[in-house]
Amino acid sequence: MLSTIKGRWTSPGLEMRMNVKNYVRFEFSSLPENVSFARSCVGAFASQLECTLEDIEEIKLVVSEAVSNSIIHGYNNDPSQKIEVMVSIFDNGSLEIIVKDFGKGIEDIEQAMQPTYSSNPTHMGLGFTFMRSFMDEMEVLSEPGKGTSVRLQRHFPSQGHQAMA
Repeated sequence: MLSTIKGRWTSPGLEMRMNVKNYVRFEFSSLPENVSFARSCVGAFASQLECTLEDIEEIKLVVSEAVSNSIIHGYNNDPSQKIEVMVSIFDNGSLEIIVKDFGKGIEDIEQAMQPTYSSNPTHMGLGFTFMRSFMDEMEVLSEPGKGTSVRLQRHFPSQGHQAMA
């Protein structure tokens, strides 16, 4: 179960265990060319964590998948709509990414999470599978006719100030 705390989606009790160290929030038109913009922004923001270049590439991939899902499935490629992205870094080294649209929503989240399921038969249906495989936590909230929010979290244990190989 999720709750809204000061406009952010968090798991109940999460606010007691972690403090936000840094965050960014931005919105953009639901244009396909903005997928690369979103992934670059989130990748640059996440680079302040103690993680590898491979970690950054995985984070950028999940952002691409989430934003593409909003454009294609949430809005049926309608460029007049908007997508919101919120990214937080917590004091324990965790990264949280929330991608939110106000589109048609998902009727059956459990079905949508199945590998190879797609509401569009020309697509492979691997977006949620990729997101889940590269992140430690993934939660999807959706209401038909009102939109979808995907919350992704990845934990990066602090390794002190040692150089990472």
